[in-house]
Amino acid sequence: MTHPLRRPAVALATGIVAFAAPAAAQQVVRPPIAQYWIDVATHGMAGMPEIPGMPGLPSFMGGGQGGAGNHYGNARGMAPGRWLDLALHTRNKPSGSDATHAIPAGMQLGASLPLVPVTAPPRSEREPGEVTEEPRERPSGRLLIYWGCGETVRAGQPRVIDLAGGDTQAFGRAFAGRYAPDRGARVAPGHALWPNDRHRELVPRGASLAGEHAIRGDGVPASMKFAIGQAQDFMPAIELATSGALADSIRLQWPAVPHARAYYLHAMASAGTDMVLWSSAETPDTGMGLFDYLSNATIDRWVNEKALLAASATRCAVPKGIFASGRNDGAMLRMIAWGSELNLAHPPRPSDPRTPWEPEWAVRVRVKATTMAMLGVDVGGAGSAAEAAAPSPSGQPASAGQPSTPPAAPSIPGLPEAGRALDAIKGLFGR
Repeated sequence: MTHPLRRPAVALATGIVAFAAPAAAQQVVRPPIAQYWIDVATHGMAGMPEIPGMPGLPSFMGGGQGGAGNHYGNARGMAPGRWLDLALHTRNKPSGSDATHAIPAGMQLGASLPLVPVTAPPRSEREPGEVTEEPRERPSGRLLIYWGCGETVRAGQPRVIDLAGGDTQAFGRAFAGRYAPDRGARVAPGHALWPNDRHRELVPRGASLAGEHAIRGDGVPASMKFAIGQAQDFMPAIELATSGALADSIRLQWPAVPHARAYYLHAMASAGTDMVLWSSAETPDTGMGLFDYLSNATIDRWVNEKALLAASATRCAVPKGIFASGRNDGAMLRMIAWGSELNLAHPPRPSDPRTPWEPEWAVRVRVKATTMAMLGVDVGGAGSAAEAAAPSPSGQPASAGQPSTPPAAPSIPGLPEAGRALDAIKGLFGR
């Protein structure tokens, strides 16, 4: 039992300890005055050398807003070429800053690119509350989901989702899979974008972002200068090679893509009223939400969970026979390689948590490369690019002296059918 004379001392000591150990101070962090988004993408097609940008392709390939020239949003799609989306927002000019982005000479697009504010969309002539969307036809058939690299189908596969069961929410949850919330810029008033109506020039083949950059404009801090290194430059095209008939195991291989952080492959084909899906993941995921930019932390976490292939991977195989019934319409494969995201801010974050941090500006650079192929036809990878660079009889590379006008979109059997199927599936779930 504690002696009565000792109780005050115990209470005093306890009070001193409590006073000496306050909760850790949380640093006050304010949003930057100016935020800049840079999305970098290289999109290609298996067996073909890197080609100039090809806007205006079908929606499933991500042709931006369609039509001639470059459009904001092409970096988020898969239309072949090198694409760059730039977006600026500054609190000093809420309506949108008319600005310029000074670029390195290696971009081959002049000294700078104009950033033009987004204007408000025209008002709709429809009455408020008027419904114009036609009701969707109830889906039929099934989704057959396979996963994992390997020559044979694994036990417990496929996972079957009955689209005609009537429980839309149930198969919606089952189909959703992994999905990362969008962290890109909004195409909305207050943001200034490139490409735009003032400048739609395509990014040249061989263009490089590496070097010094500067942003100038109304409300933009004078200190907004930064450098981009090789790790955030345009990634080389993925040199994917495929071999094997649809009834067999299909072999997929590629040389390591410089600066790649992870890979992911996804294929699909129609089989009557059914849709067959396969992914390189070790988990049963449809993977429809993965063909976009991901943060470094998300990529690393999903690599650890074996949903994505590690940067060291250079081969995979589609299990034998899963696309055999799709031989009439073909099976479409898509592949993505993620680079490392770069986040810059000025001034740097103070190490003392008691010092508030309000950056003058922040820049986020996101990098990826994608490719696509029709399965069931042997397609070369690195050899195709080497052949394109080989000297012609005149002694010049085959591409030397060729006009910079984008070639016509290549005709690939089965591609429109696979694309329409992809659009239909995304439409079912609002993606």
